[in-house]
Amino acid sequence: MLVLIVGPSGAGKDTLLDAVRAGLANDTRVLFARREITRPATPGGEDHLPVDEATFIARRDEGGYALWWQAHGLSYGISLDIEAALAAGVVVVASVSRSVIAEAAQRYAVRVVEITASPAVLAERLRARGREGAEDIARRLAREVPLPVGLLVTSVVNDGSVAEGAARLRAALLG
Repeated sequence: MLVLIVGPSGAGKDTLLDAVRAGLANDTRVLFARREITRPATPGGEDHLPVDEATFIARRDEGGYALWWQAHGLSYGISLDIEAALAAGVVVVASVSRSVIAEAAQRYAVRVVEITASPAVLAERLRARGREGAEDIARRLAREVPLPVGLLVTSVVNDGSVAEGAARLRAALLG
């Protein structure tokens, strides 16, 4: 089963994934796919494999990605290597864009976990990041991207502590 993690900016997807990944480090039933992203790695940032645009395009064109998408001026990919884990019965967890859910569902057995938080919490987290101005934050909060119908979707509300959110995400992954 491929578990697709989605949610709005500021929901805490990476924070919760990092916490759950650490807690399941020795659990061979679960594999957390690392995304390849066309941006450098930064200390304290998202755990990803940085690639330059030329490398990304070559890998994409050679069929090296199970899923790929573009967002916010960057290219993202999930390695085709996940297919071996899926074939072995491992639960593969991947943080993705909603734009690839339908494609993933056509190719794999999928389940979607949507991590979210209240609008007030999302706004505060986005302000604290300091990457966007008030207008950009308001646009992000107003944007609604529906999930494809007919898929199993579990919602994890991340309004509390990291420990509480991680416990909810872990339950959603292993439940």
